[in-house]
Amino acid sequence: MTQTIPGIHHVTAISGPAQANVDFYTATLGQRLVKRTVNFDAPDTWHLYYGDRAGSPGAIMTFFPFADAAPGRIGPGMASAHAYAVPAGRFDGWLDRLRAAGIAFAGPVDRFGARVITLRDPDGAPVELVETDGTAEADLDGFHSVTLWLRDPARTARLLTRVFGYVEAGHERTPGAERLRLVAPGGARGSVVDLLRTDVAPAARPGAGTIHHVAFRAPGVQDQVAWQDILAQAGHRTTPVIDRQYFNAIYFREPGGVLFEIATDAPGFAVDEPEQTMGTRLMLPPQYEPIRDRIERVLPPLRVAA
Repeated sequence: MTQTIPGIHHVTAISGPAQANVDFYTATLGQRLVKRTVNFDAPDTWHLYYGDRAGSPGAIMTFFPFADAAPGRIGPGMASAHAYAVPAGRFDGWLDRLRAAGIAFAGPVDRFGARVITLRDPDGAPVELVETDGTAEADLDGFHSVTLWLRDPARTARLLTRVFGYVEAGHERTPGAERLRLVAPGGARGSVVDLLRTDVAPAARPGAGTIHHVAFRAPGVQDQVAWQDILAQAGHRTTPVIDRQYFNAIYFREPGGVLFEIATDAPGFAVDEPEQTMGTRLMLPPQYEPIRDRIERVLPPLRVAA
């Protein structure tokens, strides 16, 4: 059987001050703060994970918050937006709640036959809500998609279709832009990737309000190892497997310049604390436990509204 990618595992972005980020994702979007940990490469910085109650693959948005981060600029060679799925019957409720709270949004607009609105997080990053035909009880049912802004979408499309197993599902043109939709078979959360090309292409600049990388799912360790071989045969060199405590990760740059990760579903976010209390205290990988006191002194305090 040909190995395919089922969809997105998580998306990781850069933000400004952590508290504003927490307020937006927990209070405005109603996501659970699933994990409080640190940037494994810079342990004096938070790494915050938001998602559904269980911290499921396909529902996880993560951030590196830097209080003094300079604003970034979205452009070609970046993932330019992430989108949540809003189950049928709940989309109008979102419009009503956002208006009542005085939260600005753009839209709704029609995209491939579905209504879409765009909010801006505290750093100006676009966050899209897409109406779907799902029947989940949650107001947001994990990811719907990510958008990759590319100068030449054809090369990225070849990787996603010929290597990852995605299929073309639509093509739309609007004034000054075109969007190609690719979908992973199987109907998993976050199965959609949109490739965007525009006539105006500003130079991208990493910083607050930009996406750092997009992680795709590998159900198990053996699948991930197989992806290393598959990608090598296709001319894409990956990093060695890196233990990220809650999943194993490999990374590579896709042809358009976006940093891709392939992350395992296991062991998951309940590996070091019970699901009932996930996200309520700082969790550290073993190498940083000896300096926990020092780390706790430098990390900005966080408050999550009840």
